[in-house]
Order: sequence, then C-alpha cells, then structure tokens
Amino acid sequence: MIVSRQVSSPRCRMKVTSLVAAAGICGILSFTFLATALGTEYWYIIEMNPMNVSDLEDLSSHSGLWSINEGGETHVDSIDSFTFNYSRYSEAERHMLHMHSAIAVVLPLSLVLLLFGGISGMVSFHAQSPVLLTITASYFFFCSLLTLCGASLYIIYSNQALAETERLEGPESLAYIRTSFGWSLGLAWLSYGLELVTATLLLMAAGMLKLKRVSPSTA
Repeated sequence: MIVSRQVSSPRCRMKVTSLVAAAGICGILSFTFLATALGTEYWYIIEMNPMNVSDLEDLSSHSGLWSINEGGETHVDSIDSFTFNYSRYSEAERHMLHMHSAIAVVLPLSLVLLLFGGISGMVSFHAQSPVLLTITASYFFFCSLLTLCGASLYIIYSNQALAETERLEGPESLAYIRTSFGWSLGLAWLSYGLELVTATLLLMAAGMLKLKRVSPSTA
C-alpha cells in the first residue's frame, strides 16, 4: 500500500499539472478572444439591398463598441455616454445610452480581470494550494458572468436600437436593410465559454489536491 501511494502521488501531481496547464491555455485563449472582440468592428453588420442594384457602391456598414465603419471609413463614436447631456433624448434613447455605458464598462472590466486571474492561477499552482485554486476558479466564474452580461446586454441594446429606428423612420425605411451580429460578438461568446472551462478545470485541480492531502500517509 505504501508503494502504491508513492507511485500514485507523482501521477496525481502530473494530473494536477495537466489540468492547470489546460486551464492556462483556455485562459489565454479567452483573454485573446475577448481582447480581439473589443478591438474589432464586427459586432453588428448592416447590409443595404436597394431595389435598384445598378449602383453598387459600398452601402454596408459594420460597427464595434466604440466605432462604426461606413463605406470603408471608420468613424469613432463621439458621444461620451458618461458625461453627455441626456435632456434632448427620449426615454427610450436615454435607456439605450445607459445600456451602452454599461457595456463599455463591463466587457473591458472582464478583460482586465482575466489578466489578474491568470496571475492568480500561476501563484495558486506554484503554492499547491487547493484553497487558492478554488478561489481562482470562483474568480473566473465571476469573469465569465461579466462577459455573459456584457454580450447579452449588447444583443438587447442592438435589438432595441433597431426597434427604435423602425419606430422613428417607419418600417419602409428598413425594408431593404438586413442586419446581423458579426464575428466579433462570436469571439466574445467563445471567450465566455472558455472562461467557464478554465474555472471548471481549476476546480478539478483543486479537488485532486484536496484528495491528495486528506489521504492517509501510511497504510
């Protein structure tokens, strides 16, 4: 029995190392995907399909969180939703501006927290502490919640903006417009999924360390 435990201990250590290494890879990918999503302009795509297709100038546009690309030219959103005067906007427009402010805070905050989560994961692994690994896993679950809230808010915000435009301009003005969410939003969802995987792998590693510590040292 003593020999079997001496053999299983290195195996357990290797399994913990493999789990933490996999969690690290998922965490790095999650950070990369979210950073790419925030830095690109393919969150929302608008394609115009007029009846007269003889004039095929670039009428489509695609937008990011803080900019929009129209006809190949990028325009930065000039509205600072934190300090802007809301008095000349309707209740629905003010609500959407507040939603945009929340998105602009939640998603970058999640990105920053992911960076600190990676540092915490390395410290927890080198300390071989199941408690620290559990805390780090909970931390990544919190990051995933922020990413989920940000991505979900963006979908709600975009749908409400489209509905408000239709209300103001009339359904005829949108008859030849096709809208869709782009790959930037898809990367944000991938980041969310990888954050969950990272947290789960860290929890598994913490559980294995706990089992290793509570097992008796003698037969």
